[in-house]
This record gives sequence, structure tokens and C-alpha cells, in this order.
Amino acid sequence: MSLDAIDRNIIRLLRLNGRIPNSELAAQVGLSASACLRRVGLLEASGVIRGYTAIIAGPAEEGLTAIVRITLERQTEAYLNRFEAAVRMHPEIQECFLMTGDADYILRASAPNTAAWETIHKDILSRLPGVVRIHSSIAMRNVLHPAHASAARPRTGG
Repeated sequence: MSLDAIDRNIIRLLRLNGRIPNSELAAQVGLSASACLRRVGLLEASGVIRGYTAIIAGPAEEGLTAIVRITLERQTEAYLNRFEAAVRMHPEIQECFLMTGDADYILRASAPNTAAWETIHKDILSRLPGVVRIHSSIAMRNVLHPAHASAARPRTGG
């Protein structure tokens, strides 16, 4: 599906607030309510919009988020399958992406504090099958998260 400027604007606004009323969304993108609803439906049907989610405050939100680059010993199908099956067993790992480039996988994981992160690193990540290198970075804040978006907006005026 080819996206135009209106589609991209709809997506941007839905990323900021997935519960925005259709009438408000339509007004912000310059469409009638029915045309906007039709566009959103097409974005959903084509798979561009795959779903909606709630962002839940809790230990992960209050704690730390780590972005982890993993390199495997080999990139054979068997190694990849074993690694992916093991990752699925650990709820501390929220996202896992098979990558091109110098890392085989990039993970997003969370922990309530640094002591818990050390345990996750030592007892989970380092024991995943086939792992030869782990490179972790701790996120300071998510600039796209709606709770942080207003704090991150530049000020205008005097």
C-alpha cells in the first residue's frame, strides 16, 4: 500500500493517541469523519496498522529499559530457531528483532532497577542458546511515549 501525506499524518496521530475520536482525527487531518474512518479502515485492512495497545505504568515503566544487541555463534536456521524459542520464554524481553548488520538480534527488555537488570543479564541473556556477545544500552527516556511527549516538546515564543 502506498501511503500519502494524509495516511502518514493519520498514523502519526494514532501513534500519539490510539483512542482519539474519529471526529477529532478527521478534523486534524483535514478529512470528513466518514473519509477518515474509511482511510483508517484501509490502513488496518492492509496491515499497515496491525493493532492498538494500552501503555501500562508499572515496574517496567518506573524502572529501566535496556536495548540489547545480541550476536550468535552461528546464523544457521537451527541456531536462530533455538534462540527465538528461548527468548519467547522470558517476559522480561518485550521485543526481539532479527537484524541485518553487525548484531543478529536487537532486544528490548525491562527491569525495575539495576540489580534486577544484572540478574536478567547474568541469568537470562548470557544463558540464551548460541549467544557469544551481548551489548546493552540503558535508555534514559522514551521521547515518543505520550507521557513524555509534552515534556520533550520544544518551547515556542519568548
